[in-house]
Amino acid sequence: MGTSKPQGCFVETTVWGSLELHIYPDAPAVVRALSPDEPVILNRPHAAARAARFFAEKFPGKSLYAVKANPSPALLRVLWDAGITHYDVASIAEVRLVRSVLPEAVLCFMHPVKTASAISEAYAVHGVRTFSLDTREELDKIVAATADDAGKVPEDLSLCVRLRVSSDYSEISLAAKFGIDLADAAPLLQATRQVADCLGICFHVGSQAMTPFAYVTALERVRAAIVDAAVTVDIVDVGGGFPSIYPGMEPPPLEDYFGAIHRAAESLPVSYSSELWCEPGRALCAEYNSLIVRVEKHRGRELYINDGAYGALFDAAHLGWRFPVRLLRTNVSGTASEALRPFSFFGPTCDDLDHMDGPFELPGDVAAGDYIEIGMLGAYGAAMRTAFNGFGAGVVVEAADEPMASQYLGNRRDPRHSDNVVSLR
Repeated sequence: MGTSKPQGCFVETTVWGSLELHIYPDAPAVVRALSPDEPVILNRPHAAARAARFFAEKFPGKSLYAVKANPSPALLRVLWDAGITHYDVASIAEVRLVRSVLPEAVLCFMHPVKTASAISEAYAVHGVRTFSLDTREELDKIVAATADDAGKVPEDLSLCVRLRVSSDYSEISLAAKFGIDLADAAPLLQATRQVADCLGICFHVGSQAMTPFAYVTALERVRAAIVDAAVTVDIVDVGGGFPSIYPGMEPPPLEDYFGAIHRAAESLPVSYSSELWCEPGRALCAEYNSLIVRVEKHRGRELYINDGAYGALFDAAHLGWRFPVRLLRTNVSGTASEALRPFSFFGPTCDDLDHMDGPFELPGDVAAGDYIEIGMLGAYGAAMRTAFNGFGAGVVVEAADEPMASQYLGNRRDPRHSDNVVSLR
C-alpha cells in the first residue's frame, strides 16, 4: 500500500487485519504530521499488553476481559497475546466477534438476561459453556435453550448466580439492575446446583472501585449465601470494578485489591478445587486509547472541540467523568503563556447536551486551532462513538509513548502515603 511518510515523525507501520496504522512517537508528533481536521484516536498496544500481563501474572485466579469496555479486534489480539485467554461477553454480537477474532478463547456469557436464541447459538455454535443468571426464569431458559432434542440437560454447564452487592465504594453504581438479593439467593443456588456441572457465584461492586474493601464486603455476602444455601460452589467470580487513574481519582495499587480478594476468598466455604475469577474491563483497556481533538472556538471558560458526548466523551458528558488533558500546538516553538485554568467543553453537534462540564485544566491562552490530547479513554471511549449529526469520523494511529497515567509502570506514588508523618517514637 503506497503511503507517504510524514516528515520528521513517521517511525514504522503495523497492520491489524486490513487496517494500516502509523506508529508515532507521541501525540505532538501526530499533530505536526497530520494537522487533523477530525479527531484522532491514539492506540497504545504496549500499555494494554502490560496491563494484561499484570493481571495474568498477579491476580490470584483467572482474569476474564470484559469485552464491553472496548471491543476493538486489535485490542482483543493484544490481550490474547499477553496472556488473557478468557473473555466476558455480554451479547451474542460480542460472542460472535470474539470467536471470530480469537477462535481458541474461552467465552463466558455473563449478562444475566439473555434471549433463548442467543443462549442456544452461544452454546451450540460458539462453544460457550458458562452463563450467568439471577432468577429462576433465566435458569429455566438456559436449561431449555441448551437441552438436546430429547430434552436432556447438558452435563457441561458452568452457571454463575449473580448476587446483588453494594456499590457504595465505587464511582459508578451497578447495584440496581442485576443481582439477586441475599435473602432470596438460597433457593436459586440450590436449583442451579441441580443442573450445573460447575456452580458459581458472581457479583459486581460497581465501576471504578476506590478501595479493596468493596470486594471484602461483597465476599462476606458470598459467604452468607453459601452457608444459607448449603451448596458446593466451584467458582467465585468477583467481577470487575478494578480502577484506573483519573484526575481526582487516585486509587490504591492494584496489588492491594488482589491481596484483599485472595485473603477473603481463601476463607470461603467452597470446594477444594474451586476457582477464583475476575472480570476487568476498564483496568485492562483504559490506558490503551487517548484522543486528539481540535479547538474550534474559545468562549470564556468554554472550549468548542470536535468530539463530545456523542463521540468518545460520553462519560465526561453524562457521568461527569474527568479525564487528563494536555495542550498540543502545531508550532513546535509555540508554548502556553498563561497558567492553567478550568474549562468546560462543548462537542461538535447542535445539541446542548453535547457538553462536558469538567473542569479540564488547560492554559488560559488556549485558542482556536490548538489541539488537546484527552487521555485514558480506552475504556468506554472509542467504544461509545456514534455518527450522530454526521460526526464520528476520525483517524486511528499508534503512539509509542506512555499513557498520561498508569497503574502498571511501578513508579507512581501510593496515594495513601504522606510526607506529613509524625513519628510515635
